[in-house]
Amino acid sequence: MIQIFIDGTPHDVAEGDRLVDAVNRAGVPLSQVCYLPILGPIQTCDTCIVEVDGKLVRACATVTSDGMKVSTTAGRAHAARTEAFDRILRNHELYCTVCDNNNGNCTVHNTTKLLAVDHQRYPFREKPYQVDNSNPFYRYDPNQCILCGRCVQACQDLQVNETLSIRWEDPHPRVLWDGGAPIGESSCVSCGHCVTVCPCNALMEKTMIGHAGFLTGFSKPVLSAMIDVVKGLEPETGYSAILGLSEAESAMRTTRVRRTKTVCTYCGVGCSFDIWTKDRHILKVKPAEGPANGVSTCIKGKFAWDFVNSKDRLTKPLIREGGRFREAGWDEALDLIARRFGEIKAADGPDALAFIASSKCTNEEAFLMQKLARAVVGTNNVDNCSRYCQSPATMGLFRTVGYGGDSGSIHDIEQAGLVLIVGSNTAESHPVLATRVKRAHKLHGQKLVVSDLRENEMARRADLHFRPTPSTDIVWLSAVTRYILDEGLAHSDFLSQWVNGLPEYRQSLEPFTLEFASKTCNLPVETLKRVAHMIAEAKSVCVLWAMGVTQHSNGSDTSTAISNLLLVTGNYMRPGTGAYPLRGHNNVQGASDHGAMPNMVSGYQSVNDPEVRARFRNGWGVDLPAAKGLDNHEMVDAIHAGKLRSMYLCGEEMSLVDSNANYVRDGFRKLEFFVVQDIFFSATCQYADVVLPASPSLEKEGTFTSTERRFQRLYQVFEPLPGSRPDWVIIQDVANRLGAGWNYHHPSEVMDEMASLTPMFAGVNYQRLEGYKTLQWPVAADGTDQPLLYTKGFAFPDGKARLYPLAWREPQECRDSEYDLHLNNGRLLEHFHEGNLTYRSPGIHEKTPDTFVEVSPELARSRGIESGSLVELTSRHGQLRVRALVTDRVQDGELYMPMNSTTSPVNLLTGSHTDPATHTPAYKETAVRMEVLARTGESPLPRINHRFGHPTPQSGVEVERKWRQPGYRFPGELVQIEIKKEA
Repeated sequence: MIQIFIDGTPHDVAEGDRLVDAVNRAGVPLSQVCYLPILGPIQTCDTCIVEVDGKLVRACATVTSDGMKVSTTAGRAHAARTEAFDRILRNHELYCTVCDNNNGNCTVHNTTKLLAVDHQRYPFREKPYQVDNSNPFYRYDPNQCILCGRCVQACQDLQVNETLSIRWEDPHPRVLWDGGAPIGESSCVSCGHCVTVCPCNALMEKTMIGHAGFLTGFSKPVLSAMIDVVKGLEPETGYSAILGLSEAESAMRTTRVRRTKTVCTYCGVGCSFDIWTKDRHILKVKPAEGPANGVSTCIKGKFAWDFVNSKDRLTKPLIREGGRFREAGWDEALDLIARRFGEIKAADGPDALAFIASSKCTNEEAFLMQKLARAVVGTNNVDNCSRYCQSPATMGLFRTVGYGGDSGSIHDIEQAGLVLIVGSNTAESHPVLATRVKRAHKLHGQKLVVSDLRENEMARRADLHFRPTPSTDIVWLSAVTRYILDEGLAHSDFLSQWVNGLPEYRQSLEPFTLEFASKTCNLPVETLKRVAHMIAEAKSVCVLWAMGVTQHSNGSDTSTAISNLLLVTGNYMRPGTGAYPLRGHNNVQGASDHGAMPNMVSGYQSVNDPEVRARFRNGWGVDLPAAKGLDNHEMVDAIHAGKLRSMYLCGEEMSLVDSNANYVRDGFRKLEFFVVQDIFFSATCQYADVVLPASPSLEKEGTFTSTERRFQRLYQVFEPLPGSRPDWVIIQDVANRLGAGWNYHHPSEVMDEMASLTPMFAGVNYQRLEGYKTLQWPVAADGTDQPLLYTKGFAFPDGKARLYPLAWREPQECRDSEYDLHLNNGRLLEHFHEGNLTYRSPGIHEKTPDTFVEVSPELARSRGIESGSLVELTSRHGQLRVRALVTDRVQDGELYMPMNSTTSPVNLLTGSHTDPATHTPAYKETAVRMEVLARTGESPLPRINHRFGHPTPQSGVEVERKWRQPGYRFPGELVQIEIKKEA
C-alpha cells in the first residue's frame, strides 16, 4: 500500500491502481463518461482529466504512485473536463424527459448535471445516418451516439466477438458492425454487451422503447414535437431546469418499474442480473455485478425470456380421459395422483414408482423431489438429467480427487497459462465463460489447445486444434500422460507429496504409446508431442470438457484420464489450475448436489451408509431405503420389463432428450400412470395421464448451483400465472396428499433443512446468499466456502489424490459399409436444448428457425448436396428428415446436427448403449447413412444468421486513431493555450 493525496486529503491505495478507481473509492465526484472498470481505460471521452503533480492527465490511464498529489478541483482540470464534455454533447441530442433511457443511470444525463452544464458550447450536429433497427432485439441510433467506444471495447476485448468498430477517419464517425453492414446481417451474436455498457440511449433494447417512461409511448411525430419544445426552452432556461423536470419523471418511474435480481435459467455458467419489469412486461435484463458474468450475457440470458409470458403456458391441470385431455381442478388432479400412487405402491411396492427431478428447477425443488421419493413413497428410484451429460465427469473426479465439481472458478480459468478444451463447443454452449478464455487468449497470452471433431469458434481461435477419431480422446490423453512421465516432464514433487497409485497407474499406461495413439486417433506423433510439451511447460493448466467427452461409452474413463493428466503435471491445488467439466443446464450441478440421484442423498452421501441413513432418520422420522435405486436409463428398461409401473417427471423433455427416443416413447406408452409437471404441454406430456402446470424461475424463489459449485439466490419477479404453481409447492401438495404432513412456507426453510442434514452444505442459508452474495461448496458451518478446492489436500481420508488405472475399450457403435457416416450432435448458441423455451422468442426464431445437419464441402460434392438439400438420415435405431447445411466446420464423413428441435429430434437416431460406469447414453457414438431426397431447397440457416457475417478484429477501440484526427486536440492542451492567451 502507498499513500496519495486527493484534493489535499491522504488516501491509502495499492501501488499501480488506476487513479480513477482510487478517486472513486475516495468518494470524490469525478466525471468519467467512457470508463467502466471491467473495460479498463478506453480514453475516448477525456472527461476524467485531473491535475497530477501539476500536470493535466486522464485519471483512467494514470496509475498511482507513492506521494502523488491529485487535484480534481483545480480550475484548469475542471475547464478541461467541461471542454471534453462539450465535445460529447455535440454528438448527442439531450431530450431526457421523453427518453426511455432516463432511469437515473444515464451517464450523459448525470454528467451534464455533475459538470453543471447549462448551455452547450458546441451545438448538436445531426449525422447523415438512419437508425438501425435490423437486429430483432436492440436498435442503434447514430444521432444519439457519443462515440465513447464502450460498445466497441466490450465487443472486441470483453465478449471478443470482434464485430464492432469505429472508423475514426470518416468525416462523420459512427459505430460499425462488420465494417458497415446492417446489424441484422452482421456477425453480431446478440450477446447484449454493447447495449449493457452504452452510457446513453444510442443502443437500447427494443423492449424498452415506448414502455419505460410516462411520456415515451407517444407516436414519433408527437415525440419529435415534444423534443422540439424542450430544445426551444434550453437557451432561456438552461439545462438545469430541464434536467430537474426529467429527474422528476425518472423518479416517477420507480413506482412502476421493478428491478429484481435473478439467475439465468439457461446454461450452467450461472449468470446473474437484474430484470427490469413493468407489470408483466420485461423491459430489459441488466447485468452489473454477477460474480460469474459481471456485465456479460449471451443472446439467451439477455433476450430469450418471451416464454415466460407465452400464450401457451399451462395454467390448469390436465387429466387424460379416453385418449384425450380435459382441464381439471387442482384438488381433483392431486387426489387422482395420490390414489393411483397409493394403489400401485400397495400392489407392487414402492419400487414400482420412479421420480425424476429437473435440472431447470431449484436446489430446493430437487431436494423435495428426492425427499418425496425416499421419505414418503419409500424408493431410491430418483434421478435427474445429469445422467444424460455430466455423470461421467463427476465419476472421473470422484475416482481421482474426491469431489464431483469444478476445481475452482471461472476466474481460475481466466488466470491459466494454458487452457485445454476437449469435446466442448464452449463458445456456443457456455458463451459467457468462453468470453473469459477468449479475452485471456487475445490480451494476456494464454495458450489455447482444442481437441474437437469440428472447427468450432474456440478451435478456430486455438493455438493448436486437432481432430481425433471419434470416441478416442482417452487414447491420446493417456498417451500424452505416458510421454510426460517417460520424458521426465511430470511434476515429481507434487506426485510424491499429494498423489497415490503412481506405480499401478504407470503400468496401466504401457499400451498407450504415441504410435498406438497416432494410429488409433489418426493424429501425427508430432502433434501429440507438441500437446505434451505445451501442457508440461505451461505455468498452470485448466482443462475444460463437456458432452463431447461424457456422451461416449468411455465417458467416465476419458474424464478420469483428464484428471490423471492434471495430477501428473501438478495442475491442482493452485489458482489457475484444475478440472472444469462444464455443466450444461442452469442447475444440473445443483440437482445432483441435492440428492436427486439413485445412490446418493444430498451432498453425495451414500444411501447404503448406515450413518447417513441414521442422520436422515433423525431428521425425517422415517427409515430410508438402503439399496441403490434405478437411474433414468434403467427406469426405461424397467418399464419395458414390466417392473416400473408409474413415473413422476418434473420439468424434463425426456421423450426428446433421452437417447433412442423411439424406445423411450414406447416405454412411456406402457406406463400405467404417468405424471408430467411442466410449464408447457411438451412432447413428453402427450404420454402423460396427468399434467401439472408449473412456474418458471421468474415466478418463484430459490437457489441454483452453477458449474462453479456456486450457490446463488433468485428472487420472484412475477406472481405465478393464475392456475400455475411453483414446483416446490406442487411437490409439497403431492407429498401431503400422500400423508407426509410437510409445512414449508418458503424455500428458505427447505434450504435450512438441507443444510442441517448435509455436512458439505452446513453453512448455506438465505441470509448468506442475500442479493448478489454467493457461496461455493463445500461450505463450513460458519459460512466459510471454498472457491478453490484442494488447497490443503484432496477429498480422501489421507488427503491424497489417486491416479486411476484405465484400459481402452472400442466404441460400442462404429461406422460400417451400410452406416458409413458418423453423426455428431450438440448445442447451438441461439437455442437451448430441444428449444421449448427459445423457439418461443420471435427474434431467435427469426435468426435460426429450424434445425439442420452440417455436411462437409467434400461430402457435399461427392453426394451432390447443397445448403437446403433435404436428406434422410437413417441409423440402426431410427430415421428422420432434415435440411443440409454445407460448411467447412466439419470434414469428410463427419456430420453434425444441433439437438435443438422438437419436430426432428436427433435422438430418434441415437441408440441405447451407454457408459458402463454411469449409464450415460453414448449419444456421440451414432453411425448413419444419408439419402438425398431433394437436391435444392431453402437453406435452413437464413442469411441474417450471424454465422454468415465477417468480424473485424482489432485491439479495442483503437483510440490512437481518434487522437490522430486533424481536428482533435487533448483538452488539457487547449485549456493551457487559452490560459496563456488570457494571461
